[in-house]
Amino acid sequence: MKKEFQELGGFTIFPAIDLKDGMCVRLRQGAAGDSTVYGDDPVAMARRWRDEGGRALHVVDLNGAFEGGSVHRATIGEIAASVDIPVEVGGGLRTDDDVRATLDAGVSRVILGTRALSEPDCVARLADEFGSGRIAVGIDARGGLVQVRGWVETTSVMATDLARRVAGCGAGAIIYTDTATDGMLSGPNLVALAALADSVPGCPVVASGGISCAADIAAIVALGRANIVGAIVGKALYDGRATVAELNAAADGQPPRP
Repeated sequence: MKKEFQELGGFTIFPAIDLKDGMCVRLRQGAAGDSTVYGDDPVAMARRWRDEGGRALHVVDLNGAFEGGSVHRATIGEIAASVDIPVEVGGGLRTDDDVRATLDAGVSRVILGTRALSEPDCVARLADEFGSGRIAVGIDARGGLVQVRGWVETTSVMATDLARRVAGCGAGAIIYTDTATDGMLSGPNLVALAALADSVPGCPVVASGGISCAADIAAIVALGRANIVGAIVGKALYDGRATVAELNAAADGQPPRP
């Protein structure tokens, strides 16, 4: 039986699967034109990360994010059916029907992005309909300011302000991405992450962007924020700079191997 997020406990590493034109890719700083293809079988990739110790998966429909509507829903359903760990999905979920169809495809949690900023009342409505544990909000920011529509538009809204707003509407988690570090393997923006977590002490926060090794996970854990419950890792895994086992060990507080 598939586990759900509330059953995980502790600090969770989320291997990332970004879907673009049917492929598994990674972008640099979210740029659609700067992608690296890592595989043409997303379902096999999902099983690989599960088999290597992944406790949950983070899946993004990049075409959906850029085009404004789900493109890879069938593939996402196959991914969810192929593993017994929780799967969260974001990208292009701009309507209630998009959310319902994606949850019906078997995923454990959906991530609202652009829509949470333009229509914050939808967070409360969907949390009421499906349960807050199935509704997360993705906050992508550069220099503290929220970015939307696949990171191509920077707003004047502070990430911390949006976090407080959506947490108050019942979001079950916030996925916080520092877009300046995403895909750069330069380390996470710890200052911004801590500030975001401190703005919503009662809401779980998952970190994303810049993680390159187990030491970066240890640094996030060392922030000591109880509501930072996990981290999304993509390029570091795909490039072989870290293994899921190493990252899990750091998440569990074990010292790195010499």
